[in-house]
Amino acid sequence: MTGDRPLTVVDEHARAWSPQAARARFREGLTGPTAGVAAGHTQVNLISVPADWAYEMLLFCQRNPKPCPVLDVTDAGSWSTVLAPGADLRTDLPRYRVWQDGELVAEPTDVRAHWRGDLVSFLIGCSFTFEWALSSAGVPIRHVEQGRNVPMYLTGRHCRPAGRLRGPMVVSMRPVPPQHVATALRETGLLPAVHGAPVHCGDPAALGIADLGRPDFGDPVDVEPDDIPMFWACGVTPQAAVMASRPPFAITHAPGQMFLTDARDEQYRIVA
Repeated sequence: MTGDRPLTVVDEHARAWSPQAARARFREGLTGPTAGVAAGHTQVNLISVPADWAYEMLLFCQRNPKPCPVLDVTDAGSWSTVLAPGADLRTDLPRYRVWQDGELVAEPTDVRAHWRGDLVSFLIGCSFTFEWALSSAGVPIRHVEQGRNVPMYLTGRHCRPAGRLRGPMVVSMRPVPPQHVATALRETGLLPAVHGAPVHCGDPAALGIADLGRPDFGDPVDVEPDDIPMFWACGVTPQAAVMASRPPFAITHAPGQMFLTDARDEQYRIVA
């Protein structure tokens, strides 16, 4: 590793990287939010749990498909995925989180030293994937424009539990000008495998969010006076379940620092 080097998310060169080039840079120590990186390629959330928790995690995702749309599940101990042949889930993300008994104990850029032979990994659709559709349709992406991570919030909406797993839904927020709200609803609704349409638009208090300026994950973004906050179910929800349910061990991505797959975003778009 060459040490932690920050990723400049507004760097136009990063948008043009292939997913293979992006993963190579992450292996070398490049870190930071991946919104806009390797534009056109699908990004996913990661959660790896011991095999004796894997069925409950799969059931949790099946029961909560908006925040947890599963795109792939690995065999126990495997660090490879059909979404990116040749990639290594232990090294190829910008940053990880390591959990013990529901507590965050490390945020490394490489988890080979933490890897276990019984880990089953779930790759879950990410809302960064639909940002290409929003941008192409003329919807401004404030956090990308401002070079920040997307803001994410714990909500008062509880997921349907599965065995030992329970917890609140997490949402990501994008402020959208009023004239673009209908477009944002339509474009994201055509991508259900990466969270689909928003779960709420408008007053954050309806989701139990007290202050948009204090996200639980990610960064606050500057909002224009007429912007309407739009909230999408978020793949950080399994991390909230880890904190609430306290499994003995888990590895996840750091919020906003996703796994870049070789899949194309268009593969997950349904025909209008």
